[in-house]
Amino acid sequence: MGYRKLGVRGDHRRSLLRNSVTSLLAHEKITTTETRAKEIKRLADRLITLGKKGDLHSRRQALAYLTDEAVVRKVFDELAARYDDRPGGYTRIIKSGFRRGDGAPMAIIELVK
Repeated sequence: MGYRKLGVRGDHRRSLLRNSVTSLLAHEKITTTETRAKEIKRLADRLITLGKKGDLHSRRQALAYLTDEAVVRKVFDELAARYDDRPGGYTRIIKSGFRRGDGAPMAIIELVK
């Protein structure tokens, strides 16, 4: 299937996803639409897996994607240790109703404890 277009141009989509994944990893919980949450889940799980590898190449790949160096440190130090024995599935999506303005289905995406 590839990826979801999310109704925006490529550069806007990439920026939106980078910022959303950075926010999710920093705050460990965000609210967004269901389709965006599904895309964010793919990317966040991939970045946590890079953190579990822990080598220099993985750190540079994470630095190239995430917008905050403190979040990269958190992924490689805290989150990699937390999910060391877990083979995947680091995030969970919880449906949370519909947005008042346009009726878009909303979801909460959070890191599993």
